[in-house]
Amino acid sequence: MKAMILAAGKGTRVRPLTNEVPKPMIPVVGKPVMEYLIEQLAMYGFDDIMVNVSHLPEAIERYFGDGRRWGVNIGYSFEGHIEDGALIGEPLGSAGGIKRIHDFGGFFDDTFLVVCGDAIIDLDLTAVVRKHWQSGARASIVVKRVAREMVPNYGVVVCDDRGQVSSFQEKPSIEEAKSTLVNTGIYIFEPDVIDQIPAGENYDIGGELLPGLIEQGISFGAIELPFHWLDIGRMSDYWQVNQELMRGSLRGIDMPGKEVLPKVWTGLNVSVDWDNVLIEGPVYIGSNSKIESGCEIQGPTWISHGCHLEGGAKVHRSMLFEHTLMRSHGVVSEAVVFGRYCVDKEGRPVEGHEDGLDWVGDARDLKMKRT
Repeated sequence: MKAMILAAGKGTRVRPLTNEVPKPMIPVVGKPVMEYLIEQLAMYGFDDIMVNVSHLPEAIERYFGDGRRWGVNIGYSFEGHIEDGALIGEPLGSAGGIKRIHDFGGFFDDTFLVVCGDAIIDLDLTAVVRKHWQSGARASIVVKRVAREMVPNYGVVVCDDRGQVSSFQEKPSIEEAKSTLVNTGIYIFEPDVIDQIPAGENYDIGGELLPGLIEQGISFGAIELPFHWLDIGRMSDYWQVNQELMRGSLRGIDMPGKEVLPKVWTGLNVSVDWDNVLIEGPVYIGSNSKIESGCEIQGPTWISHGCHLEGGAKVHRSMLFEHTLMRSHGVVSEAVVFGRYCVDKEGRPVEGHEDGLDWVGDARDLKMKRT
């Protein structure tokens, strides 16, 4: 079967992460979030996958290639142009990207699935397609019920007694929300729905295509099934997803490496003074990382490969990207450290010292100076 992964967005709500990494490539427990999606699609027989790209597209295309590592075929549709030798992204919107792909080569010639490239799901996709076919709808949206206090973070879906979608509310207040069912960004379409998308325009699925289907009376249903949906729409979501997965909240997602102590995993060739380091799991320490005597690490914490924590450094419930150097006076709690950036779980810059981030650097520079 055929599927499309929406991967062209700039990921503005998770900046500064996406200044250097496209959102689908943001690592979650050690691998890009989009890789989890491709594994899920492959598991359920979606072996022909198109991906629309725009922001930093080379990173996505280099990593996933033609898809053979996952037993699928992957193709890419770039949205933008070249200016002075540089790729300039010009996203066409989620629906506009579908239209561009189909007009180019007629790819969507049967029932197809559309998923956003920034979420981890454990949804039974076979059951979803079966429910879509049984309903006779031309389009279906997968919805999930959330706590009412969470409603303002999502697009709300309102259904009638037959399970047909009657209206949408975009991030309503708690008081104004007509439902606690929210849009998960997972859709099933029949090919004729593409006729409703104007060519060459920026056009959105949730904001324009689906309301248009309702207005024209085209059959459009909601599918509600039990499943985990871990979305990284905001920095706070990203931090929380990593925390939950390290605690083992999602079946089938295991920690990599070797468990050397209870709830402490390592990659290859790590250097840790185990007798003089305080570690409370779950913690992962990536390959070729060094943790000196006197460090304190409280989980859930992810330390990527090539990192170096000098004696006395403290890391609590945080994520350190690859090659992070933490000086001995560095303290980070409920935050994300990458390059020279350090942001708290809400995405706000963290000041670790009155003169700035003098406690963080690139561990490769330290190793070079010592050789």
